[in-house]
Amino acid sequence: MSRGSGAGYDHHITVFSPEGRLFQVEYAFKAVKAAGFTSIGVRGKDSVCVVTQKKIPDKLIDPSSVTRLFKITKFIGILVTGMMADAKSLISKARQTAADFRHSNGYEIPVDYLAKVIADQAQVYTQHAYMRPLGVASILFAIDEELGPQLFKTDPAGYYVGYKATAAGAKEQEAVNFLEKKMKSDPSLSYDETVQAAIAALQSVLSEDFKATEIEVGVVRAGDDTMFKVLPVEEVEDHLTAISERD
Repeated sequence: MSRGSGAGYDHHITVFSPEGRLFQVEYAFKAVKAAGFTSIGVRGKDSVCVVTQKKIPDKLIDPSSVTRLFKITKFIGILVTGMMADAKSLISKARQTAADFRHSNGYEIPVDYLAKVIADQAQVYTQHAYMRPLGVASILFAIDEELGPQLFKTDPAGYYVGYKATAAGAKEQEAVNFLEKKMKSDPSLSYDETVQAAIAALQSVLSEDFKATEIEVGVVRAGDDTMFKVLPVEEVEDHLTAISERD
């Protein structure tokens, strides 16, 4: 950071600079991008799809043990972007919150309430000098019994909001620009269109044609089976083929 009127203010998380900035919180946002991954979520009329890159950093690592897609409950999935060690802590907290809610109330936690709890926790981490913000942006998705498909994103500052489509990570702004054009007319996307829109957005932003093993795709779909699932490689391959034939 260039030393100027902000000199020294980046040492403490709870001290504002003269410009009204909290540098440590801004650095947490940079940590999300520095991880080098781009994640995208798209909400259709009866489904939600999220997609991210799958990079294996070492040839000795078992690829099946590397993932950024996690199940919070049977019905709620989460895609994390940023520092995986921090993400593990966030996921553990989310699962505990969901389990406590079900135990206390007798029904599954709504995804919007879970997003609020995660965001509130992240915001608390920006208030105390003995904590640091988690370097993680999380995308939560589920089918709500009353509201239908739901897609939320939380950030290290503790902000959360619902989206028609969203992105996080290294090329977040480029992905958002692409999605804004794609979703301009608020299209009612079918399940296949939703999955292919998310994958196509990632391919366009990164200027790559992915193999099925190079991306992770998570979905929830309205109907008899609204449970979260990660698409198998064969199904991802089918969608990649459909995109290439369409283009």
